[in-house]
Amino acid sequence: MTGDPEDIACWQRISPELTTSGRLGPDDPARLARLGVTRVINLALEDSPGALPDEAARMAQSGLEYVHIPVPFGAPTEAHFAAFARAMKVEGPIHVHCIMNWRVSAFVYRWNRMRGMPVEDALGLMRMQWDPQASDHPDAPAWARFIAAAP
Repeated sequence: MTGDPEDIACWQRISPELTTSGRLGPDDPARLARLGVTRVINLALEDSPGALPDEAARMAQSGLEYVHIPVPFGAPTEAHFAAFARAMKVEGPIHVHCIMNWRVSAFVYRWNRMRGMPVEDALGLMRMQWDPQASDHPDAPAWARFIAAAP
């Protein structure tokens, strides 16, 4: 993938095969398809402030496979992570998003650790978006516990 659309909220390239971001706009599914993305995974709730209306239909119109794993912000679970890990098992570039890239950064941290990335490297990528261990957000403790469950 080339020509990263850094105007997409909280855009981050993790690798040639993985990008992440916060909320997407109405034109972003087509932009992601032009980048070569084949699957989009959404971790936000459908009614999250700033969520893209009719996201599944917009992804389908752009030829993108769409996986929705709604993760309540204060309550990530092992079942959510298991669904995420299954959704990541595809060939081709994947884009993962939520609203602020906070959910996603924690999920990608755990996924990277599961795949053997050193702790400091995985933390560095996550901390480019947020650090639940240092955040004063009221839901940060739930996320600190979530990332602590990583190998």
